[in-house]
Amino acid sequence: MMTRLDKMNFFKPLIGRSAWRQQALRFFAFCVMGFFYTSAISQTNPSINMPLSPSLLQAFAPTGKLRVGINLGNPVLASQDAGSTLPKGVSVDIANAIGKQAGVALDFQLFNSAGATVEAMKNGRLDLIFVAIDPVRGADISYTPPYIQIEGAYLVKSNSPFQKNDEVDQVGNEIVVGKGSAYDLFLTREIKQASLIRVASSPIVVEEFMSGKGNIAAGVKQQLEVDAKRYTNVRLLPGRFMVINQAIGTPKERANSAEIAGYLSAIITNLKSSGFIAEAMKRHQIEGARVAE
Repeated sequence: MMTRLDKMNFFKPLIGRSAWRQQALRFFAFCVMGFFYTSAISQTNPSINMPLSPSLLQAFAPTGKLRVGINLGNPVLASQDAGSTLPKGVSVDIANAIGKQAGVALDFQLFNSAGATVEAMKNGRLDLIFVAIDPVRGADISYTPPYIQIEGAYLVKSNSPFQKNDEVDQVGNEIVVGKGSAYDLFLTREIKQASLIRVASSPIVVEEFMSGKGNIAAGVKQQLEVDAKRYTNVRLLPGRFMVINQAIGTPKERANSAEIAGYLSAIITNLKSSGFIAEAMKRHQIEGARVAE
């Protein structure tokens, strides 16, 4: 049995130990630190190693470049710095990861609404878009699993009598929405008594609302929160009226569409599980949204 003195001597940092023992311990500590560092790096830069066959690549990017539609109307997904021609954001990071995996150059095309990207894809101008999953769009679009969930919310004037979301659907109420947006499609199905006023795009919903259109504005919660800071006499109703599942969309009518959707679904699943998307959200300071399950 070790005496108290023996224990003290044992735990003294390498007193009386040989130099090789010190070097061995240092090397072990270095290896452990390297393991955790490499693991952390791999979480934000996952290696998927999923090459595309030439025929599938031709169907995926028929022009030789992957034409990606970026919706600047949703700040959760993408934005653009003043004076810059390049987009940035979670959707841009995902597109870059896909392009790297597929070994194809990207051609970013910028739009102010999700509806505009859908129309561009229908017209054959885009190969890949980032949109909310919706059954109406699903007639023409193949979806991956969702990668982000965001919320739809209502904004009203400060003196509005409404306090809850379920008070909105009443005769005489007019809800301003971005034409063709996910919440426009959702509210078109769900609203029974109030009416919808559709404006050109989501970013101008609050501006049109403040100019006198309607008595309620609907949109992505994060966008409404930004807009609410521009005005002193508005407020958001608590909670949400819908959850919006954001996914990647590709043309359903294109050759090999099922294989392309399966390929992208595997990439999205990997990007979610590896922590890539969570890290992208943190890097772009996205709040109020979460990685989809």
